[in-house]
Amino acid sequence: MTSEAGTQFRPIAPESVGMPLYRAVKRALLDAVGAGAFAPGDALPAEPDLAAGFGVSVGTVRKAVDELVAEHIVVRRQGRGTFVATHDAGRLMFQFFHVERADGLRDLPAVTLLSFQRGRAGEDAAEALQLRPGDGVVEIENVLQLQGRPVIHDRIVLPSLLFRGLTERRVRDRPGTLYQFYQAGFGITVLRALERARAVAADRATARVLGIAAGAPVIEVRRTALSFNDQPVEYRASIVDTTRHDYVNVLSRSERNAVAALP
Repeated sequence: MTSEAGTQFRPIAPESVGMPLYRAVKRALLDAVGAGAFAPGDALPAEPDLAAGFGVSVGTVRKAVDELVAEHIVVRRQGRGTFVATHDAGRLMFQFFHVERADGLRDLPAVTLLSFQRGRAGEDAAEALQLRPGDGVVEIENVLQLQGRPVIHDRIVLPSLLFRGLTERRVRDRPGTLYQFYQAGFGITVLRALERARAVAADRATARVLGIAAGAPVIEVRRTALSFNDQPVEYRASIVDTTRHDYVNVLSRSERNAVAALP
């Protein structure tokens, strides 16, 4: 079968895949989306057409698509079909932004770019991004305000090879979130992230940015953002002032399984 996007799906032999059949279908669809056969916002072929192409039942295809929906890789739209998910403000708030006021109020952050520079990967960033220490990177520093108050100090590291043509002006003038910008400007889709959080004391630079005392207790969240095939595309260290805000994360079962499978 050849899809509208020009991708040929071949029948899957159950005895040859070494995994549940629906997972083989899921892998084939992931590979097609990751290879760019279906761009963000594109519709997938209808489930009966996919089933015919893969030589499996519609139920098997539906189970595979259900997992892709749960992992925010595709989205179903009632009466219209299934589409490759795009990054937008709603997805940021639902999947990737976990800081809210202690009373539960959750707002989109107002982001201010503090610095943009090219540099060389340090050991932590190199390990997270699967680079060699000293490889070229782009370093971005932001402050995020919530309810008019600086709450998060972000330091972001991006591999230069993946973000050719990135400039300070493009970052500063982007119309949406950073993950929207990665997707629209560079064809890089962040699917999920591995985060590690720990309590630290604010250093002087962060204290100045957030308007708190040096040495004040804060949370540091180190994130490695992953694209298709678990390719690391971004490393960031976020310092969160928890005087009035909490770090809140609700995991669904599918998300817990996805995190458990990360390296």
